[in-house]
Amino acid sequence: MKALREIGIRKAIRFGAGTVLLVLFRLMIFPPLRTAFLRLVGVKIGTNVTIHAVRFFNLYRRGFAGLRIGDNCFIGDDTLIDLADEIALEDDVTLAERVSILTHLNVGLKDHPLQRYFPSYSKEVLLKRGCFVGTNATILPGVTIGECAFVAAGAVVTKDVPSHHVVGGVPARTLRVLEAE
Repeated sequence: MKALREIGIRKAIRFGAGTVLLVLFRLMIFPPLRTAFLRLVGVKIGTNVTIHAVRFFNLYRRGFAGLRIGDNCFIGDDTLIDLADEIALEDDVTLAERVSILTHLNVGLKDHPLQRYFPSYSKEVLLKRGCFVGTNATILPGVTIGECAFVAAGAVVTKDVPSHHVVGGVPARTLRVLEAE
């Protein structure tokens, strides 16, 4: 009940409705069905997009309308997408399996003892044209991945990645710079 008082009845209803939508989404077993379903619920999706078994959360905040996916994008299985704030994937973005894109930080309810050290916030995430994010990489709130940048598997990206850079590690750091075409 404490959580319900904190978020309010309107957000609780949105949470319930979002849960129903997520159940319906999980029933879509083929990528073209998933893409069509997401378009119906407000995601802006370009052409030639493949979406595997993605997991969404925080629908009661920004909702599906906060997600934009460009042309020729691929989103791998078990990718976790936080819709507390906006996420934009420009054209030709690839997310491998089990990528996590986070748009918020919240350590708990308002009276949680860590709130004074880690106040709750949300920030949008932008993945620019042609970038690649490897398996099990995590993108943190407020990060922009530059054009044709490559994020190595398992990286934790805490700050913006410049275009044509290869980053890896925890936290991610530049490993090499690619030659621009």
